[in-house]
Amino acid sequence: MTSASAVFAIVVPLIAAPIIVYSAYHEASPVSGGGAARPPVGLVALLTAFVGAMELLVLAEDFVTLLIAWELVGACSWALIAHEWQKAGNLRDATWAFLVTRFGDLGLYIAAAAAFAGTGSFAFADLAQLDGWRLDVFVAGAVLAAAAKSAQVPFSPWLFAAMSGPTPVSALLHAATMVAAGIYLVVRLHAELSAVAWFAPVAITLGLTTALAGGLVACLQGHAKKLLAASTSAQYGLMWLAAGAGFPGVALVHFVTHAFTKAALFLAAGIAERHVDSYSLTAMRLGRLLPGVAAASMVASLALAGVVPLSAAWSKEKIVTAAGHQAPWLAVIVAVAAGLSALYATRFQLLAFGRGRHDRMSEAVSRPGHSWAEAVALYLLAAGTLALSLLWWPGVGNGLADLLSVHFPGTRPWELILSLLLVALGIGLGAWAVRREVSSQQSETRTAMADWFGLPTLSARGVNAVMMFSHGLARFDDRAVDAGIRGSARFGAWLARLGERRGEGAFDGATNQLAKGIDWAGQVARRAHTGQMHHYYTGIAAGLAAILIILSIGALL
Repeated sequence: MTSASAVFAIVVPLIAAPIIVYSAYHEASPVSGGGAARPPVGLVALLTAFVGAMELLVLAEDFVTLLIAWELVGACSWALIAHEWQKAGNLRDATWAFLVTRFGDLGLYIAAAAAFAGTGSFAFADLAQLDGWRLDVFVAGAVLAAAAKSAQVPFSPWLFAAMSGPTPVSALLHAATMVAAGIYLVVRLHAELSAVAWFAPVAITLGLTTALAGGLVACLQGHAKKLLAASTSAQYGLMWLAAGAGFPGVALVHFVTHAFTKAALFLAAGIAERHVDSYSLTAMRLGRLLPGVAAASMVASLALAGVVPLSAAWSKEKIVTAAGHQAPWLAVIVAVAAGLSALYATRFQLLAFGRGRHDRMSEAVSRPGHSWAEAVALYLLAAGTLALSLLWWPGVGNGLADLLSVHFPGTRPWELILSLLLVALGIGLGAWAVRREVSSQQSETRTAMADWFGLPTLSARGVNAVMMFSHGLARFDDRAVDAGIRGSARFGAWLARLGERRGEGAFDGATNQLAKGIDWAGQVARRAHTGQMHHYYTGIAAGLAAILIILSIGALL
């Protein structure tokens, strides 16, 4: 087992446990008559299966097992997103998310085929034998599968469709399972991927583009869960960049810190939604009503913003340093992306749990609140974020590097100073933006930019074209292919009817005639059996004479 597999195998259930407990109370359905709420057994079972599939994925040592787990994760994600299928649009969104990631899944099949063609084995241990064009095909397939799964541009918009699922589903999917599968594949196979010269620039470009685009989208979003979804794409983009820069260990640690942070923020958003019956950030501001939830959310928001000495700030600074090992200008751009993280994290915290007006508080109080179990789940994840802040303690980072057998880059003073300045600037701009955000009404331009710059619209057109083509093929199949099959069936039925009317008489007559012929032949044959010896001798002599005549004729010819 590699260090990446071990870390994921431990972190996934650690994150999943409080989320599943949260879901048992958050999604409980009321029972008629005022009795106790009924726990969502189906949802809890699906979440548990989702975790099991993810565990199988991260523990796989060959492509056959990996593909089975990969398919199970995709199927579970579809079922979870469409869990509340009665709501309009949920099935469509689940299908949309499934199709986008399914397209990327083809890359993993290509990678597995290339690995088998080059090594004769599906085992990861034999991948070192890959070379030549098969290695390029393998890397291309793995990059496609991982990019789609981890919501990198241009696949990022599927995360917005995934927001149709319940809050616990969003928390688990974004923090430690579905999206994490992509970066796990990159970290797990980094030695083979980095053997191809073009992998590093492609990974850095994908990651940096997604970090900047996701950051801008999150800064403009007014929907709490979609803001966090865009943030997920951006943070995984930073992990891609770290892996492309040659530091998969940094990406691995950022996954861990991000998992605790993002899970906590999603649970906090779910609690806020239950109080105001909306995910609109402008309808919340529940800081006075929910001081404990607001405090836990603030811990996670500050960590996401990159505020020292919280956990995600340590791994974010390592990513900036990793980028600086490639080029100083790259470190500057990554620091700007980190500043965007501070901006949208500030927006989320102040809009969701800032101080609100008294009329908003009275409206929120009139709605059903949250249970103690939901709050405890949130507090545990926030406590995990605080505990991971020990990474800033001298020597802890080096000890972790030795434990995981990875290498962390040394921090340069100017990169740290620049990054912290941009974080402070992001927080200031976020607070300024919140003061100007007085309503949920947005301009059409901002709405389009907040929806991944119109990518979903373009993608929908492509999907519609594919669906039209598929319907055309279906009609061709019905009219052409099935027509031949139906014609054959009709011809067979006609033969059966013909046989029923005329065939049976003809067959019975032929059978009777054959029986009569055999009977006649038997009677003739019996005439030779008289029982007299001279008749037999005469027959033998006649037979010998016939044979001699035939042989003589053959000799003369």
